[in-house]
Amino acid sequence: MSARHLYVHVPFCARRCSYCDFAIAVRRDVPARAFAERIAGELTVRGLHADTPLATLYLGGGTPSRLGGEGVARLIEAITSRIGVALDAEITLEANPEDVSAPDVARWREAGVTRVSLGVQSFDPEVLRWMHRVHTAEAAREAVRVLRGEGIDELSLDLIYALPTGVSRNWERDLDAAVTIHPPHLSCYGLTIEPHTPLGRQAARGQLHAADDEVHEREFLRTHDVLTAAGYDHYEVSNYARAGHRAVHNSAYWTGAPYLGIGPSAHGFDGRVRRWNRPEFVAWDLAVARGEDPIAGQELLSREQHAIEAVYLGLRSDAGLVVEDQDTPMVESWCQTGWGAVREGRLRLTPTGWLRLDALVSALTGNRSRY
Repeated sequence: MSARHLYVHVPFCARRCSYCDFAIAVRRDVPARAFAERIAGELTVRGLHADTPLATLYLGGGTPSRLGGEGVARLIEAITSRIGVALDAEITLEANPEDVSAPDVARWREAGVTRVSLGVQSFDPEVLRWMHRVHTAEAAREAVRVLRGEGIDELSLDLIYALPTGVSRNWERDLDAAVTIHPPHLSCYGLTIEPHTPLGRQAARGQLHAADDEVHEREFLRTHDVLTAAGYDHYEVSNYARAGHRAVHNSAYWTGAPYLGIGPSAHGFDGRVRRWNRPEFVAWDLAVARGEDPIAGQELLSREQHAIEAVYLGLRSDAGLVVEDQDTPMVESWCQTGWGAVREGRLRLTPTGWLRLDALVSALTGNRSRY
């Protein structure tokens, strides 16, 4: 297929965080060599290759940094020996601070890693404990120092806001701590309490309550104000970057570009069909070992789904969406309300508009469907 972007799901974690709903496999001893062999096996079983060299390779999870220096290198070799990678490709590794050491980072860089997305989440010790995170705030700062010291300057920090009612946390202090580190990229996510997580079970028992809409809105808008004042572009709902440091791989998702997905629970999209792998590590592992495609399901997008996705993807980033003639009355009312602005024929939502993204997408696609 013509995809130039590849996502690899590495499921291994030291423990499950309280909010995590991802497909993970908690392992004390990570089978790094066997996992690389299975990834190579999936590529072979599915006959996957890129017609042109990959522009991006993203190792996500889970916690890919749990593979260690040699494990990451072995995984990248298993992929790049079968699929060509452009010389200037962005190769991203998700990492947790406790896994970052100078020898491992040096090996990651030697293997081709150009960018690290660091799961910081908070600099508050109490919040980190509440989240079941393993690292400390100082460990996060030290991880950044080590990464830079070993030549990886393309860093992204993940932070989480809008914590449940009753969790003591100063979001402004976390933002200030992040800005002080001067990362070129930041991803800030509002916490969603998923049903099948420790938080979800606590919420079901009435032991905690999700942050209300006012808290979410206040912290989202404060994030925008603080980070844009510090020189970051708010280029997507949850993402901020200094000039020249936008995430290339994730930006491809937001343009609707085709991408490959391998590993347990990984999704892929060829422009028409979306497919996804078995989420459980053991089931995925056994299927590939037997020489079977580990697919769990696939979906051919209908014309209506394509239309909805085009609107959703266009409005969630600062690229915006082309305004069609029938959109004009509705879009003009949004602009008057302060939810967006039209420049060069494209509607770009403001932060207050992004807070209403789902409702605006529904309204616009509903309006277009009548014509």
